[in-house]
Formats: sequence, structure tokens, C-alpha cells
Amino acid sequence: MSHHLRLASRPASLVASLFAPLCASLFALFVLGAVAAAPAGAQGAAAQPAAARQPRQPHHAAGLPPLIDRELLFGAPEIAGAQLSPDGRFVAFLRPIKGTLNIWVKTVAQKFDEARPLSADTTRPIPAFFWTRDGKYIVYVKDKGGDENFNIYAVDPAAPPAAGSTVPEARDLTKLTGVAVQIVALPRNDPDALYIGLNDRDKAWHDLYKLSISTGQRTLVRQNTERIAAWTFDRADALRLAVRVTDNGSTEILRVDPGGFTVVQTASVFETSQPVAFHPDGKRAYLMTNKGDADLIRLVLFDPATKGEELVEQDPKGRVDLGEPVLSDRTGALIATAYEDDRTRRYWKDAAFAADYRILERRFPGKEIDLGSITADEQLLLISVSSDVEPGERWLFDRRTKGLSFQYRARPRIVRTQLATMRAIRYPSSDGLEVAAYLTLPLGVTPKALPLVVFPHGGPWARDTWGYRSFPQFLANRGYAVLQPNFRASTGYGKKFLNAGNKRWGETMQDDITWGVKHLVAQGIADPKRVAIMGGSYGGYATLAGVAFTPDVYAAGVAIVAPSNLITLLETIPPYWEAVRTIFNTRMGDPRLPADRAMLERQSPLNSVAKIRAPLLVVQGANDPRVNKRESDQIVIALRDRGFPVEYIVAPDEGHGFARPVNNMAMNAAAERFLAKHIGGRFQEGGTAEVVKRLAEITVDPKTVVVAPRLVAGGTPAPARDLAAATYAYKGTIVMGAQSRALEAIVTIAAHPDGGWAVTERALLPTGTVLDSGRLEAKTLVPLSRTIQQGPVSLSIAFSGSNAQGQMSINGQVRPIVAEMGGRLFADGAAAYHVLGRLPLAAGYSTTIRNFDLQTAKASLKLVKVTGSESVTVPAGTFDAWVVEQSDEGGANKTTIWIAKASGTPVRITAAVQGGTITTELVK
Repeated sequence: MSHHLRLASRPASLVASLFAPLCASLFALFVLGAVAAAPAGAQGAAAQPAAARQPRQPHHAAGLPPLIDRELLFGAPEIAGAQLSPDGRFVAFLRPIKGTLNIWVKTVAQKFDEARPLSADTTRPIPAFFWTRDGKYIVYVKDKGGDENFNIYAVDPAAPPAAGSTVPEARDLTKLTGVAVQIVALPRNDPDALYIGLNDRDKAWHDLYKLSISTGQRTLVRQNTERIAAWTFDRADALRLAVRVTDNGSTEILRVDPGGFTVVQTASVFETSQPVAFHPDGKRAYLMTNKGDADLIRLVLFDPATKGEELVEQDPKGRVDLGEPVLSDRTGALIATAYEDDRTRRYWKDAAFAADYRILERRFPGKEIDLGSITADEQLLLISVSSDVEPGERWLFDRRTKGLSFQYRARPRIVRTQLATMRAIRYPSSDGLEVAAYLTLPLGVTPKALPLVVFPHGGPWARDTWGYRSFPQFLANRGYAVLQPNFRASTGYGKKFLNAGNKRWGETMQDDITWGVKHLVAQGIADPKRVAIMGGSYGGYATLAGVAFTPDVYAAGVAIVAPSNLITLLETIPPYWEAVRTIFNTRMGDPRLPADRAMLERQSPLNSVAKIRAPLLVVQGANDPRVNKRESDQIVIALRDRGFPVEYIVAPDEGHGFARPVNNMAMNAAAERFLAKHIGGRFQEGGTAEVVKRLAEITVDPKTVVVAPRLVAGGTPAPARDLAAATYAYKGTIVMGAQSRALEAIVTIAAHPDGGWAVTERALLPTGTVLDSGRLEAKTLVPLSRTIQQGPVSLSIAFSGSNAQGQMSINGQVRPIVAEMGGRLFADGAAAYHVLGRLPLAAGYSTTIRNFDLQTAKASLKLVKVTGSESVTVPAGTFDAWVVEQSDEGGANKTTIWIAKASGTPVRITAAVQGGTITTELVK
């Protein structure tokens, strides 16, 4: 059984897919999540596998089982993710249409071949779906090209196909562009609703809405001006708790009161305290916490009214963290607890469930049994049975009759006797700290002097677990020993082990991996001359760090969506992860602090590229929002310019990991051949025509790789004329998808009593009034100070030379601002576009200016250039205007300003914002 009792109405897997809502231990929301691969419970390949030609044979190949076709290991599964409807009458599941996973439905009595499709997307697989509580709809999510800006869709499983289609109409309930939609909760008493989070107003923070599934209507519940990262409802659907991350990285649990919030618990940045759900008594909430002296995460009952706490359970063996409590969706009662040790241990609290589980254990000895999907009355379960050599079977278990009915087998064309066993091992690291790991050895050969592939997990705040995994089986079948170390900073082993990884990227964290290699070499299992390292996300970083910092250890590396420069990685954290920015800076290092910046530079493999001697295969998704494509481009260019051989794969339709099976297959075909070439395993020639074609399409010649040059500010541009006292009125619209809202703005320029100019910009927005004011130096128009007020948020900051100093206040929480900007600002804050209008604009004119990013509290460079000249008509009249573009590096965040040539007045401004555009025009 997994850590979730996944009831038919509870979208546990969906929450994981959307990385939302954030838990109180927010660092566990993996900025560097594991690379996408076929799910452990995936079912057999949809397409016929390509004929496996004679593989290249390593010297130890005699005795290995037959080559398992890549299509069987990584191809689109025949059936996956089956879920019972709440009433137990239907089963929904994923099955490919033209190689792409879509949703299908059938009655429980029907065969899977008799199912009918509910979606027909042939571009990207459906990543997650769930039944609504009343079973009336199936809800699913989908992004574009891996950008993780998910929208929510609903389909009526009983509806006939739409006109001209083979599937019913699926309604896009959110219809937003560039917005990271979150699913927060499913109301128990309103099955036609979802609680969702939208960051369309503010990229960094999600407002809470109630969404009607039948109509798509959204009702604002809470505008998130308090930096809330997560919400908890009780069983009566009352909003009771919120989680907030403070400026120092600590986690606050807030009681939601009629008049606002009350802080009821605070956990430091190095502790976990995570609300799970409310107890049936409606007063207390279950928390997973290691706050205080506790090392391991335990389960407690917490009373938000009294702040009293009662221990429910901690690991009886004192070895690992609580995995997650298993709660009944029907009653709210605690059914079981689970602990992920070398294997999963379970402790049952419900006698009836315990008795049923013992029946299943006798029927499937030695296997992992996941209760999976369950009906609303909790009497019918769709269980999953798996092991390290069993990808999974699905059985229908009737708790009333104790009857078991076989449903389907995961990846049925894989011969189970040809799979390799996985075993837990432990070894000491460089400082004696014990590291837990999993070792998979190839079947049928003596485990002596084997080629070894080290496969570190992503995260890094995650861990590997026992069970069937596609990559270890793939590699072991090719003749490699496979090591999966749970290095320090991995979760599950207590906060001391987790915190031992703080600021130790590429150092003792990397030692934990290196000493695993040494351990296997010392045992004679691994050939020290034939060791490769391969991983995705943080595992990709560990790959680059391994070949750069320990060049004598590895003969090859496969780096998938891998950070190469930790400073640029931290600078490109997605805005909607603002809640965890401080935690990343604390656990990794703060690039704003000189000592930390020097450390991060030292830990960045890009800066040690001259030490790399091992051949590299680099893999990247072009739309990756977490590890920007620049990270891979940089390392490829650096190696290329050294004249060093490097191979590069970039999928234009992928993000953080490859979701499309054809892309995943192509990547693995390239990795398989690459590893065979450099450390001597066997490999499968060729592949399907589609995969061979796709590999050619996504293989990039390193000679063609370029990185957009960074903007360089050569000083503050000199205005051609000064400002003049005046007041300007603007009106415009904010367009977000199908929604359009009006806005007004008044810009006032007046002489400042102390010299220079006083500038004020008052914007009347649908969400309230924003007042931005400041003082500009005369002639140079350089900002000297700035003040912003919007609801409970206020900011005041003074600029002196290249220094910025001030404070931000949010609901009374004060955050100091101290920054070195690298130069003076220009055209920043109120009347910024009027200041641009005072530059010597002309055909071909361009300059670089420096602004101050209030979210990151650091300077940002912007390119300003004249792109044309045209006559433009606005409510204030018709003007002969320069067309001026302002953008960030690489052309991002582009704003177009039409500036009247005669007066230097901006008469029209169009700005792209996340999810839409803002257009304003001069009225008078």
C-alpha cells in the first residue's frame, strides 16, 4: 500500500503532479523533482516492439537474460492508473490513443477492451485525473509542452461523443494562459465544486477560488495578500488553517479566524510541521511534525484553539520518518500509518482493515500491496500488487465477500523471470556517516568487476524506495550494476540527516555518492574503470558534479535537465515558488551574500568544466520552468569550446523531464548506446521508425548552440531633456483569457520641495488601488527613493549610488531590504515611461537600463530599443510616435511603448503579463 489511501474522490496523485498545495515542509516541494519516466505501475507497451537486433555484447554478457525491448520498459502503457467511481459501478483508466495516454471508462463488469475513450489528445499524455465525489464528472489537468501551467478540464463520462469527434466534449474550466493553476481541495458537501489556487493576479502567490465544475464559474474565497502557501479545510468544508512561510524561512501555521489569522505554531526553516487533515471531532488536526527536539517526523493531534498537542505515533523502531497517515475519507478516522524503511512498514489502527490486509498478505506474500482506489462506502477496492520484479497487478477486492477478481497486469509482455532483484545496502561516507542505498545487479552473471551506473535521485529533498523501477531494470538488463544512493539531504531519515546536506551540494552530498562507488569497487562488484553516472534534475546536477569534481571516478555521464550553475539556477526559480525562495537560499546558499555566492560558484560544475574528462550526454526540455535551458546550453558550449566531445538532446515540446513516450524512448535509446560505447554494456540497435526519426529531430549539433548574451549596463543613459510638471490620465484593460477588466491610472509629475521631481502613479485596478510614488534627481532623472502602497503591503526604499536600503511590510511583518545594485537605476517606478521619453530616441537607438526587482531584491537589466515609428490614435488624439520596446534578457517580459516624438509623452503602453496583456492609452 502506498502512503495514500487514495479514495475515488481524493486526487492524491493530482496534487503531486501539480506540486500543490505546498506542505509545511515546503522544501520538499521539489524544485528539482525526479525526471519523468514511465510510472512504476505502467502497463505493457501500446505499440508492437521493434525487433531487437543482435545487441553489442560486453565481455560479461554470457548468462544475461535476453534483451528486454525498450518499448516494453518505457513505451506508453496499455493500461495505467485505474480508478473506481465513487459508487463502484465504473472504472476509469489511462490507455494510449496513437501512442498518447488518454482517459477511458468502462463498467466494472465490462472487459477493458470494451471501454470507450473520454479524451483524445495526441500531443501530450494526460498526467492525472480523478472522479468527482458524486461521480458525475471526471476532472483532469493538462499543460502545454511541459511548461507546468496547468488548466483544469472536466468531462461527463456518460455523455455521447461530440459532433465530429470520437469523445465527449471536455470543458476547460479555467481557460488561462501562463497561469499555474493549483487544485487545493474537494469540498465534501458540494460535489460540483473544487477549491483552486490561481496566480493570475500575482505570479508569486495564488488566490483561493471556489470553482463550479458544471458552469466553470469562479468565486473568490480569499485574495492572497498574506503570502499563504497552503490551506486546510475541515470535514465540514470550513477553512480552518493556513500555512505561511516567513522571510526567515520558518513555517507558520495560522488559525483562520473571522477577523483574520492567528499564528498558532511556528517551525524553523530546519523543521517540518505539516497539517494533514482534521480529526472527526472537528476540533483537532493531524500534523506531521519534527518540531523541537524530535529528529524523526511523527504524527500528532493539534488543537488550534488551545495550541495543545498529543502524540499519536512515531516510528516504533526509531529509524525513519512517518510516511503519511492513512485516513478514511468516509469517517476521517485513522486507518493506518506507514513508514518507508528499506521496505514499507505498516501499523494498522482499524481492526477490520487490518484483517482484510492480512488476507491480502497471505494471498500475495512478499509483495507490496497498495489499497489504491476505493469506493465511497469503502467496501470495494482496486488494489495494486507489486515488487522489485513485478511491475504490478491490479485486483478488485470486495471487503464484504473477501472475493478477489483479477483486472490487468502491468507491462504484461515483460517476462518477470528476466527482471533483476533490488536490495538495500548501507556504506560509510567520507566522514563516517552511514548512507542507505539500493543496489540492483544484473541477472545471470557473477557480480564481479561489473560496469556500474550510479543513478542519484532528483530533489534533492526526496528519496529512492524499494520496488519495480524502469531505469534500474533497463540498465541491469543491459549488464550494469545500478546504485541508487539516498545521500544526505534525502528525506525520510530524520531532520539531522536532511539538514546535513545544507549548503553541501557537490561536497559531502557528492561524497555520499562517490563513497558508494568506492564501496562497490572495494567489494569487487564494480570495475573502477567502467563507472558512469546518470540522473535527472538534482541527479543531473550530481552527474555534472561527479564528472567535474571527481574526474578520476567516472568514465561517462548522462545529465538530464541538469543545473550547471547554481547561481543562475536560483535566479530562475519560477515566480509561483516565491514561498520557497528563502528556504532554497537557506538550504543551498544565498547568492546575495558574498560568502554564499563564492560557495555556490565553487559548487557549480560549469566553473570546473576544465576538469571534466569523461564524455557527456546532456538532455534538456526546452520549456523547463525549473531548470532553464540555459543551464544545459552553458555546459554544452563550455565543453564544445574546449574541443571536448559532448552530445546534446533538446526536446522542444518538453519541460522538466520527458512526458511524451516517443521523446522518452528516443532519449533512452541515445543513453543506452552512449553508455555501451563508454563503459561496455550491451544495447538494442535501432527502434521503431517513429523513435529513430524523433531522435534525429531532437539531437542538437553542439556547434549550433548559443546562449542569449547577458545584458551589460555601461552606465546610466543620459536624458536629452528634463521632465516638466504635468498630470496625465490613462485608461486601459487587463485581458486574461476570456476575461477583460478595466483600469485607470493617473501620473503626476511635480517639483519636489528638496529639489528634483516628485512623481506619483495611482492605478485603479479591479483588485484595488496601487499608489507608487518617488523622487527623481533633476536632469539625470535617476530615482532617489520609492514608496508603494497596496492594501496590507507597503514598501519604502531609498537609493544612494549603487545601494538600496529600505523595508517591506506585509500585514505588519517587516522585511528589511539591503542590496548592492551594481550601478544607478533608471526609468524605474512611477513615471518610468515618461523618463524613457526623455532619452534621445531615434531610429536604431538602443540602451541598457537597470531596474530594481522588488521580489528578488536585486538589480535587473533591461534592453530599451526603438523598433520603429508610426502614427497612433488614442483618446487624447493622434500622435507621431516612436515605437519603443523594453525587455529582459533574451527578450522576456516585453513591453511596447508608443512615445510621442514632440513631447516625449507615452501615449500607449502594451505589456505582456502572466496569463494575458495590459494595454493603457493616454486620455488627457
